[in-house]
Amino acid sequence: MSLTASRRSHRPQETDWRLFLRLAPYARRNSRLLIWSLVFLVPSAIASTLQPVVIGKAVSLLRQEPSAFDFPFGFLRDFPVFQGLTILTQLLLLTMVVRLALDAAQGYLVQHVGQRITADIRSDLFRHVTSLAVRFFDRTPVGKLITRLTSDVEALGEVFSTGAIGVFSDLFTMLVITVVMFLTQWQLALMLVLMLVPVTALIIYFQQQYRQANYRAREELSDLNSILQENITGIGVVQLFRREQLNSDLFRQVNQRYIKAVDRTIYFDSAVSSTLEWVSLIAIAGVLGVGGWLIRGNTLDFGTLSTFVLFAQRLFDPLRQFAEKFTAIQAGFTAVERVSEILNEPIEIRDRHQGNDQLDDRAIGVESNPNAGEIRFEKVWFAYKSDEYVLQDLDFVIHPGEKVALVGPTGAGKSSIIRLLSRLYEPTKGRILLDGIDIRELPQAELRRRMAIILQDGFLFVGDVKSNITLGESYSFEEVQIAAEKTNVARLIEQLPQGYNTMLRERGTNLSGGQKQLLAFARAAIRDPKILVLDEATASLDVVTEAMIQDALERLLENRTAIVIAHRLSTIRDVDRILVLKRGQLVEVGSHEELLTQGGLYASLYRLQMLED
Repeated sequence: MSLTASRRSHRPQETDWRLFLRLAPYARRNSRLLIWSLVFLVPSAIASTLQPVVIGKAVSLLRQEPSAFDFPFGFLRDFPVFQGLTILTQLLLLTMVVRLALDAAQGYLVQHVGQRITADIRSDLFRHVTSLAVRFFDRTPVGKLITRLTSDVEALGEVFSTGAIGVFSDLFTMLVITVVMFLTQWQLALMLVLMLVPVTALIIYFQQQYRQANYRAREELSDLNSILQENITGIGVVQLFRREQLNSDLFRQVNQRYIKAVDRTIYFDSAVSSTLEWVSLIAIAGVLGVGGWLIRGNTLDFGTLSTFVLFAQRLFDPLRQFAEKFTAIQAGFTAVERVSEILNEPIEIRDRHQGNDQLDDRAIGVESNPNAGEIRFEKVWFAYKSDEYVLQDLDFVIHPGEKVALVGPTGAGKSSIIRLLSRLYEPTKGRILLDGIDIRELPQAELRRRMAIILQDGFLFVGDVKSNITLGESYSFEEVQIAAEKTNVARLIEQLPQGYNTMLRERGTNLSGGQKQLLAFARAAIRDPKILVLDEATASLDVVTEAMIQDALERLLENRTAIVIAHRLSTIRDVDRILVLKRGQLVEVGSHEELLTQGGLYASLYRLQMLED
């Protein structure tokens, strides 16, 4: 069994009604438009039902025979045949115009509502996804999320725009036709209604199979998008290592699985349509056969028979449309399941006092304290996977204004400490205090406002240089310029084609690695944080650019608590203390000279780097 099939088989099943109820809050937001679209159903269904009756009455009028439709057309006896046919023709045209107008109005309304609901769901889903912990993104491919946010949400909107309201319309039309048929001639009506029973059972079976096939197809589409996104993002590696052919073969395999899954949905969709087409023809043949027998017994007139031939077609037309819409609904319900899996994903990291605009009194006091910036780890344990701890029993204090470096081999847990401090993850055990307050008691926005983290790879958004420094916050242009000058970035920015208004491409591909990193320093400077974290922040800078920023860093680090992660140990000689980590444990603490004197792990790492240099 494939991984996709395994996920499908272990997925908790929900009824269509429960899935539909998940959309109810979005429907309530647009209840007024939905009510109007439902109101249009009644006159539209009546107009649709009247058309076969008018045609049947015209046939009876031409044959000058008694008609089953003396009500409401008994008044036509007083008119000549030609004039009576003229009145019926005008009435038929009126019903057609009414039906077309109402169907057009209803179609516009339901499409409009569907688009609004789709937009609301997409916005809520995006807001929820951006609130999820980083742990969720560690295990979820980006391509799968994009599929949920785009094609799945579009299919979900189809439940309203072409599905649910249309189903109500078709069911109501079938109900009106059935009532009129029984009032007209119960034997033919009973025959047609009895034919609906096995047809309905068959449709339900095909729709269940379609639902399963559609879920499988969407899972395969997610895999397809994941591979596509991965290869486009890593196109440089793909080309450098000549993986074009290999990756194309892998993509072709997934693409073939997707096509095979889609073919299965097409098969069941076509089975429904062809079944209804044949049954509709059989129903007409049945009406002609039974009707002919009744006419021979003088218990049925030709006008009524003509009406029932049209009724047989009209009765199965809504059923055929219902089946087509039901296919869209099933695809939408599949999307509801997949989108709900994301919306049901718990937000692990929440503000404990969410909705309370007033911060804790101690937090306010900390903010006004010029010596704020104390960081305390108390017996902190952390694991990305259960029982696989990357940090073990960490216990240390970084005092306000102190410059501390984190050192250790790859995988020692240095970056994990930063992720815990910024609450991208929660500690498995223990707690982290900022100025005596557990960081879980602080709103996330407030916590992250107090610190600035400069990573090795500074991510840039599409937009101009200025907006990539402010990141949407309300800083004036003068403040942007001051921050750029503080970090010696102003000269480099002014050399760009349009200066601060230079538009950056996706991920800042029209800038060098050093220029992107310098913008990250300007981002930190403009926010004036109490705590500054440098995670290999100068690793991508060339010698000249690094020299430019060293004196800027000295000004930036003044009166701030700083945590520096660096593999080049020569860059951290001047920090106040060095914390040496090994396999998630704190093994050495001291200044550069003290640790060299001890001759431990730090001294070994330093001597190795000196030999390499």
